[in-house]
Amino acid sequence: MKTRRTVLAIAPHPDDETLGCGGVLLRHRAEGDAIHWLVVTAITPALGFPPEKVAARRQELLAVAEHYGFSSVHELGLPATRLDTLPKGDVVAAIGNVFRQVQPDTVYVPYRNDAHSDHAAVFDAAAACCKGFRHDYVKRVYAYETLSETEFGLRPDDGGFRPNLFVDTTDTLEQKLAIMRLYAGELAPFPFPRSEECLRAQAVLRGSQAGCRAAEAFMILKEIR
Repeated sequence: MKTRRTVLAIAPHPDDETLGCGGVLLRHRAEGDAIHWLVVTAITPALGFPPEKVAARRQELLAVAEHYGFSSVHELGLPATRLDTLPKGDVVAAIGNVFRQVQPDTVYVPYRNDAHSDHAAVFDAAAACCKGFRHDYVKRVYAYETLSETEFGLRPDDGGFRPNLFVDTTDTLEQKLAIMRLYAGELAPFPFPRSEECLRAQAVLRGSQAGCRAAEAFMILKEIR
């Protein structure tokens, strides 16, 4: 009998979870796993965002959470685009508190060398929380790719996102795209990277690499069997 997994998807910003591992999260849920969502940052008027944008984001987040059927949602409310200005220890402590509540055995994190500095900060803090002597229940850690961030990571010393795990998401692609449409403020017409055409093209590309119609790709960072 399959052991039920406890999955934690860590998103620097709302929509990263859908862009990077939305199809897999839906597959986890269909297979009976418990899926949890950690949103690290938030937008606020104090950061220069219009109140109507903040209110719209709140409604988007609630709708997305309902569509996924998350077992729990955790919002740290840290300042978007400002994570690199915070003490790293504070970010580690905040994420670690969620780890203790959820006790995930499977964790999805953003790729370390994405173009967005928030993604790097979240990866570093999450990686610290995945140390075995801190949280020994973490058995699997996978890095996801985020359209509009991963492909624009231009560090010359970075080998780039090189996936070694492909998951068939043929049955969940359309639902993933429907959830992404809930993020009305994040989508834009092609050739914008966060367009429905690009999301579908990425799924088909990864599917072609895995021998299926659609897939999501990951880098295995930790896997204990």
